[in-house]
Amino acid sequence: MPNRLAAATSPYLLQHAENPVDWWEWGPDAFEEARHRDVPVLLSVGYAACHWCHVMAHESFEDDATAAYLNAHYVCVKVDREERPDVDTVYMNATTAMTGQGGWPMTCVLDHEGSPFFAGTYFPDVPQHGMPSFRQVLEGLSDAWENRRDEVGRVAANLREHLASDGSVPPAPLGAAEVATAVRALDGQHDDVRGGFGGAPKFPPSMVLELLRRVSVQGTGESPRARQMLTATVEAMARGGMYDQLAGGFARYSVDDRWVVPHFEKMLYDNAQLLGLYARLGTSLGDRVAAETADWMLAELRTPEGGFASALDADTEGEEGRYYVWTPAQLAEVLGPDDADWAAQVFGVTERGTFEHGSSVLQRRADPEGPGEQRLADVRTVLRAARETRTRPARDDKVVAAWNGLVISSLVDAGSLLRRPDLLDAALDAGRLLAEVHLVETEAGSRLLRVSRDGVAGRHTAVLEDLGCVAGGFLALAGATADPVWLHRALALLEDALTRFRAEDGGFLDTPADASDLLTRPRDPGDNASPSGLSATVHALLAAHALTGTQRYLDAAHEALGTVAALAVRSPRFAGWSLAAAAVAAPGVPEVAVVGAPGERRDALEREARRLPGAVVAVADPASPVWSAALDGGLALLEGRAPVPGATEAAYLCRGFVCQRPTADPAVLREVFSSL
Repeated sequence: MPNRLAAATSPYLLQHAENPVDWWEWGPDAFEEARHRDVPVLLSVGYAACHWCHVMAHESFEDDATAAYLNAHYVCVKVDREERPDVDTVYMNATTAMTGQGGWPMTCVLDHEGSPFFAGTYFPDVPQHGMPSFRQVLEGLSDAWENRRDEVGRVAANLREHLASDGSVPPAPLGAAEVATAVRALDGQHDDVRGGFGGAPKFPPSMVLELLRRVSVQGTGESPRARQMLTATVEAMARGGMYDQLAGGFARYSVDDRWVVPHFEKMLYDNAQLLGLYARLGTSLGDRVAAETADWMLAELRTPEGGFASALDADTEGEEGRYYVWTPAQLAEVLGPDDADWAAQVFGVTERGTFEHGSSVLQRRADPEGPGEQRLADVRTVLRAARETRTRPARDDKVVAAWNGLVISSLVDAGSLLRRPDLLDAALDAGRLLAEVHLVETEAGSRLLRVSRDGVAGRHTAVLEDLGCVAGGFLALAGATADPVWLHRALALLEDALTRFRAEDGGFLDTPADASDLLTRPRDPGDNASPSGLSATVHALLAAHALTGTQRYLDAAHEALGTVAALAVRSPRFAGWSLAAAAVAAPGVPEVAVVGAPGERRDALEREARRLPGAVVAVADPASPVWSAALDGGLALLEGRAPVPGATEAAYLCRGFVCQRPTADPAVLREVFSSL
């Protein structure tokens, strides 16, 4: 019989709707029930594509005896961390404070005020490797609740006091000197042999790589070492097993330090960022990986409503990676012996295997030349078709506002750089979905909602990362189309961020001032797999200033960067996006107006502009009807711009709205930037 989660919109919660556990969604009703029964609250947090979440669900939450114990001694609350990142952040902070590490599934036990007095991650159904079983943990905590309530209260009070501290530090400058210090620190952490930073597991350092791209370009205090680190890492990631060598798209991370074996779930936020990064590289590898990743996203993650789904699962038929891996025998069955032997060499498929049960994850450490290029293309086509007959990974089809904002920004860049107008069309479709479904009118004004599914918005309001990322996406659309509607939508989101999310020191909190269902307002300026709310908002504020010339957006961006300066210098791997903003904000964000009649010559100027580090680009035709609307609507970057004499187009490179001599030659545009 379905439990309460049957009415949820989250695919992760719906995965648990048939559990014998009497689950509640997060909210005051669950805590009121706990008070009424005088039992603690068990909070379980995970997400749909999480492998170990599935394992714990099968071992414990689907087990009748465990469920009966839970139902008798706890009020059980299930949370999708992607739907409620604010809840996740608060209790992940508690988990790391208590255990020194975090992860999902996350298991916390709370008192009636929401204060945790126990926290952990995955617990097995039987004791193993020094870990107690989940049932042992539950019994011990229930005994403490019933017989040692004073001790429980002391632990909860200590954790509550710890969580109440927002960890803020006095603001400090975050400029060119601090960026240089951070890059030197990254140099010391870079794996020069295998690419990436640190040891296993290795996550795609998307934001750090964009920082390195920005500081490696002449005109930004050129750093050849930054270019070396960037090149080594993007090459290693694209050629290893973390990248899907048949269909494109990146898995969440590599479990080893050689980028061979991934954790196979594919997340939208990773691929959204990496699409833009690889497209902006301007290399043959970058163009190939960006094009394949874009095609994969359109084929696998695009929803009927025009948005992009959150993730593909790691598991099929109860096995992680089964959909993606190959044995020599499977290659031979599909390709025949000659092509199979050749493909095994190209893709690193061995008899011993690089994964489990003698299977191998496909790699592509080198590209065949000459006739081998076509042979590889033919082999990939055949293997993709064969793989399509396998059971496909499940898709978490909820649309998350923040991650779709990231997709929009990257699609705008990739559409221009790859000469793919279909990608700009996809960005516009995603933008329209966010505008029409996620933006709603309330008594307090326009509000952004966090998620939707099947074109219907969920009930959870946006957090700061949603406002920052969506505003950034809308500003990218404003620059690409010169349609001021996108500008106005973005500025409304930024005004909301500045009004309801800003901290007294000029930084930002992750939840609005009127949020009421959390123990504390979380404030985490550190980037993780996706940009922090602060860094995403800073990028949007810089872009808003570049397009409109409004000084207070620039001032707010600099103030916010000051609040993350200490983190950026101390732990640059967790502040890559803030550092990437600071790298261009210090000398002044490149503002590029590309004007003229549509065509290859204007497109070439736009492509060059989009590769300039951190450039904000606006493109328009002065002869088109949209021109006057753009100027009247506040796109000040386009004001007074016209094609240069003797040409039908021009690019104006500016900083702080002080512009260099316009040019119709992409090479000259690059030279002008390098000389600044």
